[in-house]
Amino acid sequence: MKDAFLTARWRHLVMLNYAVDPELLAARVPAGTVLDTSEGSHWVSVVGFLFLDTRLKGVPVPFHTDFEELNLRFYVRREVPDETRGQPVRRGVVFVRELVPKPAIALVARLAYNEAYSAVPMNHAIERPGGPRDRLDPLQPGDTVRYGFRLRGSEPEWGEVSATVDGPSASLEPGSHAEFIAEHYWGYARQRDGGTVEYEVTHPPWEAHPVGAHALSGDLETLYGSELGAALSRPADSAFVAVGSEISVGVGRRLDEA
Repeated sequence: MKDAFLTARWRHLVMLNYAVDPELLAARVPAGTVLDTSEGSHWVSVVGFLFLDTRLKGVPVPFHTDFEELNLRFYVRREVPDETRGQPVRRGVVFVRELVPKPAIALVARLAYNEAYSAVPMNHAIERPGGPRDRLDPLQPGDTVRYGFRLRGSEPEWGEVSATVDGPSASLEPGSHAEFIAEHYWGYARQRDGGTVEYEVTHPPWEAHPVGAHALSGDLETLYGSELGAALSRPADSAFVAVGSEISVGVGRRLDEA
């Protein structure tokens, strides 16, 4: 990507997906976009993953290259062609909230895109029966991926998203629900003045692992508000772990200036 603002590798993306009432999302939809659907439902996803080898404008920032992220996102489309991929619309995501353990990363994201980033203590673990795994190793059936986050003053203070791999990774079937969740290449962020910033996220198509046991815990109502928090308090409607890849995030552009 010629105008990449950020490059990195995303690794071991735990994706827990929930069908929700669109009324929970309507007020959050950025101008110029509409809610998108899969299998006749509107979806939100809790996504935990590793950000590795992070660079801003090609430059690694000391002590800020490798870290965890946890986000809650939902799905929209913009009714203009995605020329790069030969699609009639641009399929995108909107972030409700994003957690990282690095205050400087959260500050840059808020300033560059007005994204709802917060810095909190976080950790991760990749567990295999018989011993822990290195974060760069490919996952195997039986491996469990965990991402923890701490909300000081909440009850409980620590929460976690986790999933246990149930099979080898495979390419996502075109038109499938999993492809809908994973293969979005545009981000949309509401601005303080009511406008919208659009930015492109490029990466090769991902493979994904099926999962067995999976869970989300923590003070979700404090994190996401009472209505969304309650919607996430039940088991996920679908879940998988995407392998990830190198990614590039483009410079944001306002829709009214495009």
